[in-house]
Amino acid sequence: MRWIPTPSHRTASRQFVRLIMEQKILTEVAVDAGDRDWLAGYLNESDTAMRVFCAAPTTVALMLAMGEHTAARLAAGGKLLICGNGGSAADAQHIAGEFTSRLMYDREPMAALALTTDSSALTAIGNDYGFEHVFDRQLRALGRKEDVLLAISTSGRSPSVLRCIETARAAGLLVLGFTGMDGGDMRGRCDILLEAPSAHTPIIQQIHIVAAHVVCAIVERILRPRA
Repeated sequence: MRWIPTPSHRTASRQFVRLIMEQKILTEVAVDAGDRDWLAGYLNESDTAMRVFCAAPTTVALMLAMGEHTAARLAAGGKLLICGNGGSAADAQHIAGEFTSRLMYDREPMAALALTTDSSALTAIGNDYGFEHVFDRQLRALGRKEDVLLAISTSGRSPSVLRCIETARAAGLLVLGFTGMDGGDMRGRCDILLEAPSAHTPIIQQIHIVAAHVVCAIVERILRPRA
């Protein structure tokens, strides 16, 4: 479905531009031509990747499938477990927060847990067994076959994420994946895999959080419809 800006969106856009232009500090900053070109190039790359992502015929189907299957598992008493490293670890926490708090409107919480937040577990497992086990041992302790794992890796090659995927598959969890354009080693290992159409890590991460918001919103609409 093509997004069409409404009058309220256009008004907000004009107000944003006016507020920016009114900021005196902008007229006092000398911007190097090279920096300006780099920034314009980055924004263009970001815009292009998002347009490609939104226009791909599989995008809506993938996110709907992720949302509907996750909702079914949570309705049956399961929970969403999320893992990732670095920026993807931050995304894992962000997504879990949207489930347990709220996204689009006030409602009851939905069960989700980021496997990236317990510093004692992460350091104990990393020290005793190696960093590649920091997620899979937590999943072995906390995961149940009715649960869902969302594994996030921009490269699709993170050893700790791949090991967690294998553990989840063996335990019967539904495995969802977010990765970059070539799928890496996650392709063929996830039940549903979303591949952001970029090889540039920051751009991939931008698409991942948009997709995560959409999936959360779908689950929210199914399990906790607005009263």
